[in-house]
Amino acid sequence: MINVLIVLAVFIAMEGFTWVVHKYVMHGFMWRWHADHHDPRHDKSLEKNDYFFVVFALPAIALLYMGSLQGYNTTFYIGLGIALYGMAYFFVHDIFIHQRLPILKKTKNPYLMAIRRAHKQHHKHVDKHHGECFGFLWVPVQYFKMYFNKK
Repeated sequence: MINVLIVLAVFIAMEGFTWVVHKYVMHGFMWRWHADHHDPRHDKSLEKNDYFFVVFALPAIALLYMGSLQGYNTTFYIGLGIALYGMAYFFVHDIFIHQRLPILKKTKNPYLMAIRRAHKQHHKHVDKHHGECFGFLWVPVQYFKMYFNKK
């Protein structure tokens, strides 16, 4: 049970980590990798921003590997939490929100609609400054209210 809690705690903590990295790294000194992701002419193909996926996967892979060599200890479950968050990010951000694969285009799910709307608000800013909605799975409450309060 403790291992499940470790995975869950790391997964949740990754949302805060992602917010900080998105705001201060991607929209900061690493804007050169993230800029094409905000380019409205983007055609859903690979982009420099995809390098971040590799960069963030490496620690998860290393932790999973090291933890497996040590009898599947806490290190493994920390890596698993990071890896599961990365998979969720890929499926929700790249596949669902940016439609790299055309699925759930017409969803009526209020949660999915709220995170899609918040992400669209984030992308209305095409430069690295004046951004908003840097979160991923948890976005400002106003977006949830837009869809959960509809009758």
